Amino acid sequence: MTERALLRRERRLPLAGTVHVGQGETVSAEQVVASTQLPGDVQALNVVQRLGLDPREIRDYMLKSEGDPVEADELLAESKGLFGLFKSAARSPARGTIESVSDVTGQVLIREPPQPVEITAYVGGTVVEVLPDEGVVVECTGALVQGILGVGGEAHGQLVVRVDAPGHPLLAASLDESCRGKVVLGGSHAELEALRRAVEVGVAAVVVGGIEDEVLEAFMGRSLGVAITGEEQLGLTLVLTEGFGPVPMTQRTFDILKARQGERASVNGATQIRAGVIRPEVIVVEEVRGAEFEVPATGLVVGHTVRLIRQPYFGQLAKVTALPEELREIETEAKVRVLEAELETGEKVTLPRANVELIQA
Repeated sequence: MTERALLRRERRLPLAGTVHVGQGETVSAEQVVASTQLPGDVQALNVVQRLGLDPREIRDYMLKSEGDPVEADELLAESKGLFGLFKSAARSPARGTIESVSDVTGQVLIREPPQPVEITAYVGGTVVEVLPDEGVVVECTGALVQGILGVGGEAHGQLVVRVDAPGHPLLAASLDESCRGKVVLGGSHAELEALRRAVEVGVAAVVVGGIEDEVLEAFMGRSLGVAITGEEQLGLTLVLTEGFGPVPMTQRTFDILKARQGERASVNGATQIRAGVIRPEVIVVEEVRGAEFEVPATGLVVGHTVRLIRQPYFGQLAKVTALPEELREIETEAKVRVLEAELETGEKVTLPRANVELIQA
């Protein structure tokens, strides 16, 4: 989480297409920057089986050829019948184009119409790189909050706050028609009634601290599993900043987003916890770019703020006070690298470095 960061987001097509913007061009979040056509599905029709023919005879009975467009249920082939009667017919199972007619298998392959695919800039900013025939890289400056888990794809909308404090739950009663198309900032968690109400009024995205797992399953209509998320069609995008359960959003996260109430936010719920980690995020781009951004030093150093991601300090923030070089034995008897930190309460703790995540200031 950071109040101001220099961000770059790669926007890439799933296969080669057309890029519609150039390097140095300013783009809005919803602007289409590249597009392509996904090949349609292929439908197979066994014509010789339907007509009772030898595969080598198929072309003698076809009424259409390769490359011809066809409509669903259109007549493709017909037997001659007996004295013009008792004819057998083969009709197209879908609208599309005849891709092949095989005199070996007796099958006709019909390619359904291509599906248009468009990708937007996702964030308002400047195109700093063009990926020929594939997409672009967009750069912007703004606030960034990464979450623990999200569901649903990309969403945009004006950021609105519907709780008084990060420990308060998001209630269905706090959502009304004024929330339509908005990104709603909640607090500790959202009940099932609140999520369903959000879908009902047309909320674009909901950002809360946590959620009960049974509530998430009921909302999604299935178990989450461990695969990548982001493709769910739920009616909104949901981002959890802390994890499962009614976990209060950290004060810093809440303050960063609340300070930008009324500004336009970009939200992505895509999450992957295996190799190639993808984290859900909320980005609020600066309307007017201020002073040039200085890229902060990478890596963990004394003085950095970290978030603790294991019990008994889960979710708490701390400041790194020391980074011992030597390995230390922990309760599991494993020897690991540790850090010493001071919690916001003043308590000093020693933790495995793997149990914290860096928070950029």
